[in-house]
Amino acid sequence: MPTLRSLSNLRRIVPIGLLAVFAGAWMPLRAQTAPAGPGGVVAAPGSTAAIAPPSAGFALPDFTELVEKAGPAVVNIRTAERSRPSSPQGVEPDENDPFYEFFRRFFPPGQMPQRPGPSPRGRGDGPTQRGVGSGFILSADGYIMTNAHVVDGAEEITVTMTDKREFKAKLIGADSRTDVALVKIDATHLPTVRIGDSNRLKVGEWVAAIGSPFGLENTVTAGIVSAKGRDTGDYLPFIQTDVAINPGNSGGPLLNLRGEVVGINSQIYSRTGGFMGISFAIPIDEAIHVTDQLRANGRVVRGRIGIGITEVTKDVAEPLGLPKASGALVRSVDPTGPADKAGIEVGDIILRFEGRPIEKSSDLPRMVGATKPGTKASLQIWHKGQLRELQVMVAELEPDRVASKAERKPGERGGGATPTANALGLIVSDLSEERRTQLRIRGGVLVDGVEGAAGRAGIQTGDVLLALDNIDITAAKQFNEIAAKLDRTRAHVLLVRRGDSAQFVPIRPSSR
Repeated sequence: MPTLRSLSNLRRIVPIGLLAVFAGAWMPLRAQTAPAGPGGVVAAPGSTAAIAPPSAGFALPDFTELVEKAGPAVVNIRTAERSRPSSPQGVEPDENDPFYEFFRRFFPPGQMPQRPGPSPRGRGDGPTQRGVGSGFILSADGYIMTNAHVVDGAEEITVTMTDKREFKAKLIGADSRTDVALVKIDATHLPTVRIGDSNRLKVGEWVAAIGSPFGLENTVTAGIVSAKGRDTGDYLPFIQTDVAINPGNSGGPLLNLRGEVVGINSQIYSRTGGFMGISFAIPIDEAIHVTDQLRANGRVVRGRIGIGITEVTKDVAEPLGLPKASGALVRSVDPTGPADKAGIEVGDIILRFEGRPIEKSSDLPRMVGATKPGTKASLQIWHKGQLRELQVMVAELEPDRVASKAERKPGERGGGATPTANALGLIVSDLSEERRTQLRIRGGVLVDGVEGAAGRAGIQTGDVLLALDNIDITAAKQFNEIAAKLDRTRAHVLLVRRGDSAQFVPIRPSSR
């Protein structure tokens, strides 16, 4: 999933397919009536004022035709992965536990709350249901769009149609940076959705969502577009709506009144894990661009120039002589990246990319990411009180994930130079001396990719591995050599650092 930032210190924007379903006391419902006022209008209890009827010319939209046309192309997606062995002191919540995904996302590896008693599948020898989401059919031959977090780590993907037919699906590709995934089922003459233009969408326009909230298939909810261009990710300006979206709606379509898909429901703004009036959808034009690449290559190619950036505030702009607070402030430069070779320095402010103005810092990653690697791009920067024009050669951003495992030969990954996962299901790289100094560690390796055993153990991309059993990890090559010689009949432990904390994580090598 792309990195999501908190909108306040009390609320989170979280993937809707991975939210916990919080148990609570059910409040009994009973019908209440109130006396009718003049003209049959019901007055509020305890009030003498009557509720005015709507004006004669006002009518709410009718969604029935929209649902009849688009509904058959919306599918339910269930995923499963193999369960982990039980712990003698207790077990982590089972994947069927409604709290499981919440704990897995927000607790460091190995620190998920333990529950007493044996795991229902203590031997870890069978698939266990992991999650439920939604998707929609793009083509009659079985290509289906959904969220990347819906299928993340899944060993089995089951697609259920509205007519109750079920298919086993194959993951074609997933891009966590945009939270878009493409799966394929073996079927023909399937109903499909119509793709709309999210750029034409207007704030205040009526929209509807179809999906499987809480596993309830083919559920329709409606609302309006609350805002556009919300910056909740590096590569996507999200559509904000007040459509009721809940866990299980992930990957389902957001439709306009013409029955066209204008977005993919992906995140909600919540304090409790349930709907609170604000939800976010990925614009469909961005999503189609991603799925086109996934279908063709199994991965998404993006450009990079090798800098870290932050917002330009008014407090920064005025002392530097900028007429307004805009652009992207360079806070770090990769010493081996294109920006360093072009002469960009920390403290520079990038104002334009290929002639296009950068109003806010989040504009730059999107512009660079959409640029074909190998392109020489022009930059306008503010450098120590003066404008400068530079040329930078855009490089390729390392792919986040390559799918289409069925099409991959053993020991080979897409892109040629990308290394193969080791026996623990990990792809790692050496940490730079600068990064080690920042973390105050002498060794360690960075996790670049996770699959298999490592994914089941809860290790994530971006984690730093410090030790394997009692052996300090000093380099990627050394770690891979040790992993290759591990005893596959017993469990091992990895010392994993995530953020400012470290934890030992039990892991068993995959059998080959």
